[in-house]
Amino acid sequence: MPPRSTAFRPTDLAGEHGLSAQAVRNYEEQGILPPAERGANGYRRYGAVHAQALRAFLALRRGFGHRTATEVLNAANRGEDEAMFRIIDRAHAALLHERETLDEVEDALEALLASPPEPSPHAPRGRAVAASAEPLTVGALAHQVGLHPATLRTWERVGILRPERDRATGYRVYSPEAARDAHAARELRRGGFPLTRIRDFLDRLRGAGDPSYLGATLDEWRAGINARSRAMLAGARELEAYLATAAGAGAFSAANRAR
Repeated sequence: MPPRSTAFRPTDLAGEHGLSAQAVRNYEEQGILPPAERGANGYRRYGAVHAQALRAFLALRRGFGHRTATEVLNAANRGEDEAMFRIIDRAHAALLHERETLDEVEDALEALLASPPEPSPHAPRGRAVAASAEPLTVGALAHQVGLHPATLRTWERVGILRPERDRATGYRVYSPEAARDAHAARELRRGGFPLTRIRDFLDRLRGAGDPSYLGATLDEWRAGINARSRAMLAGARELEAYLATAAGAGAFSAANRAR
């Protein structure tokens, strides 16, 4: 770890995190680090405030992602506290929304994969809807799940849905099991799952004949959310340390004058 009270070079700052010196210079140019002082030879000279800015950025990036972490440090270095807090608040709100979506998906899929009651055509969108007891046309199933028929055809192409063909007309017809798969796929899409993951989930469900794979899939999703929450907390600690260090050093006003 670089010393916190002495000047050091880009390579010193980079070494703590296994970065290249060029990466550190790039971060400064992107406004992630406040402007560095220059020595008599024109080389950059970083201090404790830059070291902590880099720690804060890398910690925030693990929980918030690169773009949001960059926006947070940019706002901090401009002394725009309210803008910085709004960026952080939006990220927390988005994660809460994802957590609530996971809860809804979990409830809906458990209902869909259990023995369902008689279907209700007036069930609100986003709730579990029982599969029809009779085969459905593509238009009828699309209406039931609240999607466009073209979406169902796309899902068929990637292997999520497996409709049969009416022998008389050649049109697609969806069995109760296929309709169940469509409802399950819709809920998983709401949760952000890519089509290939949904296809794999439904393949396992069909092969096993029970929803045992559901728990592992949702547990993985929940673990990812929890890991990001922990990373956000860790990032917040480093950001607070940076704000305190920079304020004590007058770095924000200096950064504003330099920019």
